[in-house]
Amino acid sequence: MEKDMQQVLQKAEVLIEALPYIQKFNRKIIVVKYGGSAMSNEELQKNVIKDVTLLKLVGFKPIIVHGGGKEISRWVGKVGKEAKFVNGLRVTDDETMEIAEMVLGKVNKQLVSMVQELGVKAVGLSGKDGGLLKVQKKYSDGQDIGFVGDITGVDPKVLYDLLEKDFLPIVSPIGLDDHFQTYNINADDAACAVAKAVGADKLVFLTDIEGLYKDINDKSSFISRLTTDQADELIGGGFIGGGMLPKLSNCTSAVRNGVNRVHILDGRIPHCLLLEIFTDKGVGTAIIADEDGE
Repeated sequence: MEKDMQQVLQKAEVLIEALPYIQKFNRKIIVVKYGGSAMSNEELQKNVIKDVTLLKLVGFKPIIVHGGGKEISRWVGKVGKEAKFVNGLRVTDDETMEIAEMVLGKVNKQLVSMVQELGVKAVGLSGKDGGLLKVQKKYSDGQDIGFVGDITGVDPKVLYDLLEKDFLPIVSPIGLDDHFQTYNINADDAACAVAKAVGADKLVFLTDIEGLYKDINDKSSFISRLTTDQADELIGGGFIGGGMLPKLSNCTSAVRNGVNRVHILDGRIPHCLLLEIFTDKGVGTAIIADEDGE
């Protein structure tokens, strides 16, 4: 009986710890970039969707921006093509673009279904809808990589309209250029652009790493919180490499453009989103404007 009582009291403590955060972020917009392993594992997928749904129910205004890279590669393989990448960007010819748009549409509606199953109204859209994401052709170090877009503008009106009507928007990273040609967009770039455009209080990247390390081989060098200036020092000092470099640059750019705080979380940890936002300790890396930033 006493043991049961302890468990009940622990639950109460957890809820009390979450209270100031719930009050602080009430009616604030949070953009969640969703991709990586958390997306390809069904159990983790359900956890992430539960987390985002809970955020919505306690007063946040979440927007999900999702990728679908692994799934796109799988379908590209199914039609007998080989996925090609240049500097981490998918080379996207006509046929690959067609496959990417179909796969992202499928992923998008799966996420909508999962949210609605939990009792929250969701609407799936791509960057084409309502002129949300405007792009121009992106080159990688001067190389033509096909229909890959660089975002030139965001019109968030459609997102504001959905949030106002109490919907949870779920965005797939496809955009149009001035000639209404369709382009595939890196999902991190799309999430960052959306977060800036809506003045999000938080931008969360769900990734396949625990967060940032000063030295990836030294687990004791984990960084749980850093400022944009410290992030620049890490980048300049050559500490950050590979796929983390553009991600961290996106993070600092978002914070310098009005996003209050950016979080890099390990999407493989169940309920990492709730742990980071509603507990004093947190579980990932938070990037803030300066030491006083809350």
